[in-house]
Amino acid sequence: MRQWISGALILIGLCAGMTFGLDKQIIRPKGTKPDGNYSPGILIDGTLYVSGQGGEDANGKIPDDFDAEVKQSLDNIGVVLKEAGMSPADVVSVQVYLNDGALFPRMNAVYRAYFKDPRPTRTTVVVAKLVGPGRIEITVTARK
Repeated sequence: MRQWISGALILIGLCAGMTFGLDKQIIRPKGTKPDGNYSPGILIDGTLYVSGQGGEDANGKIPDDFDAEVKQSLDNIGVVLKEAGMSPADVVSVQVYLNDGALFPRMNAVYRAYFKDPRPTRTTVVVAKLVGPGRIEITVTARK
């Protein structure tokens, strides 16, 4: 009996390794430079995990207007989604990081225009400081 359980556990482990190790695909939109520290997106078994995206445009500039910064952050996510053959409608979960809680209503207005009903689940966190120079970072998980 003990040998049968050991064999079953080994088989389960091998299957899990095949499921999670062999079909992991890096999603890097055309024209983006490899960072070396992270991947813009990872697609595995039909689920896309998008790295945090700030409001920088292709030239690294952040808009002065916060609403435009939020829109650019969401557009940056959209580029990764598109590269994976997905759209905002495929997003199931969103995490928003703001460096100022007073900006929440403005972020929410732009967000509502981007994500239509039924909207994804969401967590919004106010942090003391973001790593980049912007005021917002957003990450999403999408599933086809």
